[in-house]
Parts: sequence; C-alpha cells; structure tokens
Amino acid sequence: MRQERRTRTKEYGCRVAQTDPPTPDELLTPAEVAQMFRVNPKTVTRWARAGKISAIRTLGGHRRFRAAEIKKLLEEVEEPTEPS
Repeated sequence: MRQERRTRTKEYGCRVAQTDPPTPDELLTPAEVAQMFRVNPKTVTRWARAGKISAIRTLGGHRRFRAAEIKKLLEEVEEPTEPS
C-alpha cells in the first residue's frame, strides 16, 4: 500500500498530497490540480482567475494547467509536517 505524505502549504493554507508526478508536458484539469493540493476545484479556478497559477483554455473554454508548473508550485509551497 502506497502512503501519501501530507504537508501544509504556506501561501495557500491547504494540505498537499504527494503522489506520482505527472509528465512535464501533460495538461491537468482543475479537479486533478485540486486533488494534488487537497482543495475544491473551484478554488483552483479562483487561483487561475487571480493570476496565482496560469491556465490554458481549451476550444470549449475549459481550463487546463501545465503539469510542470503545478509540480513546481507544489515544491515551492511544501513545508515539512510537525510530528504529533
């Protein structure tokens, strides 16, 4: 059984799940990004609207996020968890 390492982020105040990293050129949906940060997909959309993360729009108008950028953001905001 694979365990996830959970950490709390500084800037966004949410928990981060450590899972297998996506490929750099992969595009992620708001739901996939939300799962990585352990937040609601609407929160990811708000971050994109606020300019905290950049989004690509599909022809249908849906947002997609570059996996490499999201991975970099996760690495920047990670903070070691304190032992209980």
